[in-house]
Amino acid sequence: MRVSVSWLREYVDLPADLPAGDLEQALVGLGIEVESVVDLRETVTGALVVGEVREIEELTGFKKPIRFCRVDVGDANGTGEPQEIVCGARNFAPGDRVVVILPGGVLPGGFAIGARKTYGRNSHGMICSARELGLGDDHDGIVVLPQDTPAKPGDDARPVVGLDDVVVDLEITPDRGYAMSVRGLARELSHALGVPFRDPGLTPAPGGTAEPAYPVEVRDTVGCDRFAARLVRGVDPTAPTPGWMQRRLTVAGIRSISLPVDITNYVMLELGQPMHAFDADRIAGPLVVRRAEAGEKLTTLDGVTRALAPEDMVICDDSGPISLAAVMGGETSEVVAGTTNVLFEAAHWDPVMVGRTARRHKLFSEAAKRWERGVDPALPLVAIARAVRLLTEHAGGAAGDEILDIDHVRPRTPVVLPADLPSRRIGVSYPPARVAALLEQVGCTVARGADRLAEDPGEVGVAAGTGGALSVTPPTWRPDLTDPADLVEEVVRLDGYDQVPSVLPTAPPGRGLTWQQRRRRAVARSLAERGYVEVLAHPFVAPGLADQLGLPADDPRRRAVRLANPLSEEEPLLRTMLLGPLLGIAKRNLGRGQRDLALYEIGAVFHPRPEAGRPPAMGVDRRPTDEEFAAADAVVPDQPRHVAVVLTGDVEPAGWWGAGRPAGWADAVEAGRDVLAAADVPAHRIEVRAAEYAPWHPGRCAELLVDGTVVGHAGELHPAVVAALELPRRTSAMELDLDALPAAPVASGPVVSGFPPALIDVALVVDASVPAAQVQQALVEGAGGLLEQVRLFDVYASEQLGEGRRSLAYKLTFRAPDRTLTVEEAVAARDAAVARAAERFGATLRGA
Repeated sequence: MRVSVSWLREYVDLPADLPAGDLEQALVGLGIEVESVVDLRETVTGALVVGEVREIEELTGFKKPIRFCRVDVGDANGTGEPQEIVCGARNFAPGDRVVVILPGGVLPGGFAIGARKTYGRNSHGMICSARELGLGDDHDGIVVLPQDTPAKPGDDARPVVGLDDVVVDLEITPDRGYAMSVRGLARELSHALGVPFRDPGLTPAPGGTAEPAYPVEVRDTVGCDRFAARLVRGVDPTAPTPGWMQRRLTVAGIRSISLPVDITNYVMLELGQPMHAFDADRIAGPLVVRRAEAGEKLTTLDGVTRALAPEDMVICDDSGPISLAAVMGGETSEVVAGTTNVLFEAAHWDPVMVGRTARRHKLFSEAAKRWERGVDPALPLVAIARAVRLLTEHAGGAAGDEILDIDHVRPRTPVVLPADLPSRRIGVSYPPARVAALLEQVGCTVARGADRLAEDPGEVGVAAGTGGALSVTPPTWRPDLTDPADLVEEVVRLDGYDQVPSVLPTAPPGRGLTWQQRRRRAVARSLAERGYVEVLAHPFVAPGLADQLGLPADDPRRRAVRLANPLSEEEPLLRTMLLGPLLGIAKRNLGRGQRDLALYEIGAVFHPRPEAGRPPAMGVDRRPTDEEFAAADAVVPDQPRHVAVVLTGDVEPAGWWGAGRPAGWADAVEAGRDVLAAADVPAHRIEVRAAEYAPWHPGRCAELLVDGTVVGHAGELHPAVVAALELPRRTSAMELDLDALPAAPVASGPVVSGFPPALIDVALVVDASVPAAQVQQALVEGAGGLLEQVRLFDVYASEQLGEGRRSLAYKLTFRAPDRTLTVEEAVAARDAAVARAAERFGATLRGA
């Protein structure tokens, strides 16, 4: 939020000579993040003057409209003659007064202005826009000064456009909605600097009348617990927004639209109460405030037609929805150039509803930002009175005596605060009288009860540890104060964070990483060393992803956890497998021209526990018991850690050294083997065999087993999945459950033999349906203890072998630890291995 210090001074008596650094420190000390404090007088140097446009010559023959202007700048240029300036803006005419910077001046960002020849004419200076002056983001046209501006040509333009002020840019945290207003910031500064504060929210305002200003029915008092309205008739539709209001809106980053709309934005910035202005003549029949119905649509002020959700709150007339409540108005009832009867509306909406609606429709308006952070429900009538007063003062008209006020706001519930809790939690002595004084400073009502609080802040009125308690009723503008912990935070914040000593706790002795953490790091390092790039995907998926991946109707991976408050309504589910989001990242990279991809991710997946029930309610006043922890943990979804890879394009690029090699299903299977090896799973406990499992190709899918239990799958994706996700043909992937792997056995040192090995190759012809891994296992079992290593190096099929037959060639390495093997010993071991394969699978030696 951006706000000028001169506006703050209207409600808080800031010292006249307050340095910018002290102002920043005061806000930071209260927990408000300060982006910048800018003295606008220092942002523009040189001659910045008011000019009056005398003549405009339209230049043709260029790609865009160009205007050659003669602007009266008085004696500011030293000659008294009109200044010749080339300008591309179209929003001004002869007679308008504008802001001109003369040659030698420097605009924000170090943009120096000089005299130069452009578009065939000499241009001496620049006519400035709000963006060029650093006053806002509007760059569509230059600044045209209001007709009532008293400055004449040649006068310094800084005080006219607000460049004689100091602007504070703040980042307001979500729990401090009250600080998104001049009212809230002025109150905070009064606390920090100890200066008087005049609360505009306590300005007397007329209450509701028996006769409403306009017939309104509120059908959902949970979504809208207060609704106020008042009608102003006979407004001058041509009345301009006063210059001082335009300047303050511009500094805040809000574009001036029309006087009634500008007033609603101004009151929102000043008080923190979002409002809306309707053209009363464009409303058909009574207004109804309700939830939207399925299938309803609304065209909002930005020109977008939006499909409404049943959770959305809308304001309707006889024609249907005319406003998306608390977020944005509709086109059919907006104030237009000829509006003469204005209906002001100020309400109080459910912040949860507003936050979800804004995210659902991607409409993060200034009003929605304030609503989801919390707005004072006591403000509607004050805001209505303020808006009506501003409109009648600057545009005439008559305010109706009828005032609508439908009020279903519940009173605040007192919070019981143990008097010694702030001292116990923070470690600083806060006498109860001091606690009460600080809470009353922010508007809380503190009931002292039977225990008397000492008048002297240094005297303890309620003894620590005696059970003395304060009954604290938070003010209406602080919806964030709901628990004793919130009040403790206020006490330490107002007393000063710098009063809390910095004491570093002694770090407890640890045992380093757990074996699960070491395993995950080893797996990540192994994949990275093999050329895979780690990515981190959001764990949210769309409901239609399961269909795109071709998961069967009864597949347990279709049962996903739905988030109660998703970041996006398009992706409200938590992933049950890594491949969905990972394939989305692959698609995004492909769209950016990256064709050869080897990606991996290690992360959690989420499996619901449908019969778990609801978690127990746990407060913040104490540590939950072990039973409560266990009950809550039983409801939390199961979250095993998975690892997944995706491969597209060439795994070995082509070049002058020869042809490349495209990635295929075998590379995905090998990635699974690499993961198991990095996880210290012994090779003899691993089995790889053919399988059918979505979303993989049924003929090119392998399942990975450890001790006979399936822990993952790898292979080429199904063609239908590849087409649905717009991925290249032959895209391959692997996903494996790391948490399903057994703990690594205690590693024993390898026995190193100094004797030479005996190397023998065997090629076995077997049925094509026999897995190569099972044949290899048979060779290991038959060869006995002399076999040191076995590796498959070739797979061959031909007509000579016969249909449905293939040849598997293995390299066998034999070695004895205590002697050099004889040829007879090596051949005998080989024959025993082949015999076991023949016995189990009918294998025959190729060529025998």
